[in-house]
Amino acid sequence: MPSFAIYGMVVLIWGTTWYAIKFQLGVVPPEISLVYRFAIAAVCLFIYARMVGSPMRLSRRDHGYVALQGMTLFCCNYWLTYLGTQYLTSGLVAVLFTSIIFMNLVNARMIYGTPVEARVLIAAAAGMLGVALLFLPELRSAMQSRTIVLGATLALGATYVASLGNMAAMRNTGSGLPVVTVNAYGMLYGTLGLSLIAAVRGAPVTFEASWPYVISLLYLSFAGTSLAFGLYLALIKKIGPARAAYTSVLFPVIALVVSTIYEGYRWSVPAFIGLGVLIAGNALALGGRKWFSGSDSKSPAGV
Repeated sequence: MPSFAIYGMVVLIWGTTWYAIKFQLGVVPPEISLVYRFAIAAVCLFIYARMVGSPMRLSRRDHGYVALQGMTLFCCNYWLTYLGTQYLTSGLVAVLFTSIIFMNLVNARMIYGTPVEARVLIAAAAGMLGVALLFLPELRSAMQSRTIVLGATLALGATYVASLGNMAAMRNTGSGLPVVTVNAYGMLYGTLGLSLIAAVRGAPVTFEASWPYVISLLYLSFAGTSLAFGLYLALIKKIGPARAAYTSVLFPVIALVVSTIYEGYRWSVPAFIGLGVLIAGNALALGGRKWFSGSDSKSPAGV
């Protein structure tokens, strides 16, 4: 599948999952909903791996890196995201997640020595300005409300943990490990981690037998997790983690459109300007269209 097709599918799926998460909050504790989500996804991927004959044996060293990927990308990241979504609109959580582009660049530099270009630093500044403009009403009210600050802190924390997961995925895909196998084991480790968090927090094991909850759970498990993460890791292998993270450029566009229709998000002039600045900054960081060929991926092997 061409890189641009994978890119588009990831954007479309993950741009809508932010709203679906809203239906997972309320009756069932976030940790328990996530256990359901990743357990279903893990079972599906193990079955699929068996059907397509994906090698399931990994070395002890590889299992360690896959466990690291699972605990960051499929556990702590989502737990913090679910908590943050309780305090912010889904669209604004998605906007904050775009900072993963710059976190990936910094982490890739620190861990793998990947150089950072000057235009990317300019793009980072534009991105921060765009986020500030989008959050202008919320930032003004944050002086009197702790929930806005708490939600933003949780969302940014989730984003940084996801970036660390991207670094682990960069190593795993660069080492030639099968994407399906890595995802299956990673989601299994993530499910175990979420179960431990739920046990420590004393979260009651409950289930909401309502159509919104069940349908959103199935959508998040099959499309938002099993399919989207497989596509995303394939994209990392094709074009590298920094460029793969640029899918988040379009997350806010889709997520804010959905939030406008269903959550009553109100656009202001600063918000429009902020979104434009954010997208322009990320486009500058993207640096042209040559990455669509996927020929310049620099995932390190054997790290």
